Amino acid sequence: MKVLVTGANGQLGTDVVRLLHERGLETIGLTRNEMDITDEHHCTSVINNLMPDAIIHCAAYTAVDAAEEDMISAFRVNTDGTRNLAVLCGALNIKFCYISTDYVFDGTSRVPYTEYDNTSPITVYGKSKLAGELLTHSLCSRYYIVRTSWVYGSNGNNFVKTMLKLGNEKKEINVVSDQCGSPTYTRDLAKFLGDLILTERYGIYHASNQGHCSWYEFAQAIFIEAGKQDIQVNPCTTQEYPRPAPRPAYSVMRHIAIETNGFQLLPDWRNSLKEFIKCYNG
Repeated sequence: MKVLVTGANGQLGTDVVRLLHERGLETIGLTRNEMDITDEHHCTSVINNLMPDAIIHCAAYTAVDAAEEDMISAFRVNTDGTRNLAVLCGALNIKFCYISTDYVFDGTSRVPYTEYDNTSPITVYGKSKLAGELLTHSLCSRYYIVRTSWVYGSNGNNFVKTMLKLGNEKKEINVVSDQCGSPTYTRDLAKFLGDLILTERYGIYHASNQGHCSWYEFAQAIFIEAGKQDIQVNPCTTQEYPRPAPRPAYSVMRHIAIETNGFQLLPDWRNSLKEFIKCYNG
């Protein structure tokens, strides 16, 4: 199988390319400079030339706060860029795996969201990603929509690396305690994506590490696993730490599609955090 990965130098794309290579799949990782997903003619030329069997679409506009002021850029990348790829996949019978987000939900639930619960994004970012979902399943039939949450890995910026950096600079840190979700290690997610695209089990999936926590509990665990128990982590409220884009207060997701389709659940979030910190040399 030949697999094309967009956003190949991003946080998730880097690990997807690496793990697919390790599996022996012919893998082509493309950056924005190598294929501009917002340019339909460029997409058409590149994909017609490469003719992959599957595309894992990791490229995205992920600046959640900036999107509130730059709606056009967010929709151009997350919506129009996704449409360009979905149209080609539909026309050429290519499998299309679109990476989506927990931000398609409003966070008002108090029980984990299933793949088939109603979506209601509260941010420009979330709305642009949901629009990408809608175009994916309306423009191609061989699709996988994979929603994930609180992603971290060795490449790019993320909460774990930020906490570790702050832990080297400060002895006391305030972290929001009233937002709850599931941290997801990119290597675990990349492994699942590799399993998924080898099947014909199309549809919507929730893929995050098992278990859940608040950002405050996540930060505490990071410092414990890093051997920095001397760092004082203080809980604070979302109101005390305002951001331009509102965050879902609760974005824990159930993994019904993973279980019913016979895939292996991702590991517990705490075990994966331990593994990441053990290997991280930042």
